Amino acid sequence: MYCYSVYILRCNDNSYYTGITNNMERRLSEHDDGLNSKCYTFKRRPLKLVFEKEFGNVLQAISFEKRLKGWSKAKKDALIKNEFERLQVLSECRNATHFKFKPD
Repeated sequence: MYCYSVYILRCNDNSYYTGITNNMERRLSEHDDGLNSKCYTFKRRPLKLVFEKEFGNVLQAISFEKRLKGWSKAKKDALIKNEFERLQVLSECRNATHFKFKPD
């Protein structure tokens, strides 16, 4: 059975790269070696692995990766630092049209 990892790399410009792999060691080596000059991380090396979560199911891993890619940098920071209360606050809708702001 395969194990799939969703990971976040911190780039040298302090941005994040989120990805998925079934071989973390190989994938980190590919990023570090800069095999693809068109890759987001190519000009942002060196890289540091700051988050990894393993899944036994590829569909769950893909779903989690897609969710993370839509998150703000602040939400990713909270996840990386295990600041789950802050993550919850950052996840709340703050639109004026949200139901909790409508008068009764």
